Amino acid sequence: MNGSRKHGDVSSCVQRRCPKELDTGQKGNTVRIALCEDNPKDLAVLANLLDRYRRETKASLSLSAYTSGVALFDDMRKEVFDLLLLDVMMPFVDGMQIAREIREFDENVKIAFLTSSPEFAVQSYEVDAFHYLLKPVSYDKLFPMLDKLRLRIEEHGTGLAVRLKGGAASILFARIAYVEVLNRTVRFHLTDKSVREVAGSLSDFEPQLLSRPEFIRVHRAFIVNLDQAQELEKLSLRTFSDESVPVSRRLFGEVKAAYLKRLFVQAGMA
Repeated sequence: MNGSRKHGDVSSCVQRRCPKELDTGQKGNTVRIALCEDNPKDLAVLANLLDRYRRETKASLSLSAYTSGVALFDDMRKEVFDLLLLDVMMPFVDGMQIAREIREFDENVKIAFLTSSPEFAVQSYEVDAFHYLLKPVSYDKLFPMLDKLRLRIEEHGTGLAVRLKGGAASILFARIAYVEVLNRTVRFHLTDKSVREVAGSLSDFEPQLLSRPEFIRVHRAFIVNLDQAQELEKLSLRTFSDESVPVSRRLFGEVKAAYLKRLFVQAGMA
């Protein structure tokens, strides 16, 4: 496809991101950026700025460059990014329309628009834009936005990169109430009671979840976010979304101790 992704031919910071890479949300993790710009000169300038930012701040950045919004949209079905830098004015399908389509299956990725005109600023709010950069983009405009993005990632702990039936997406850790596995399908129960399903086993996500203090295995088929636990009952936990999660007899003592410890942490007494 004309306008497909480019790796390594724009600047030294452009590289192929491993599709198995999962962000744990810990400081120092790679910030995954997709840059979509149909003007080769502007694309090169932005790639060089990102490379400069990487060198000056020692940040870990992964950049995938596109010259077509359609190509980016196709890859968004398979890959997960932390930030999309989208040129608004592109042939065939503009950046604003691409952003609307992406928001249909990924509500977490941060979107920053690139444009030479401020007239699209109002429309950018429709897709919950993270930032709006007027061209020509310079380091004093781009660098503060990247600082803000990295701080947001560290504060909110980002999430898991998963492959859903409808495409790839990032599920924020803070939005997960609990996770269960049923018939080789992992079901992520979110705080708004919606459910995201992924083919696989619970062990596929255990390293990322259980490395965080708020998550604990409560049953062979369930992992719970203790920050979303409203009450510990007899052999069950009730979430703030008013759902009951079973706790096995074998793990009950460990779960009770972890639940009480988390309450003290939340109260600032630990």
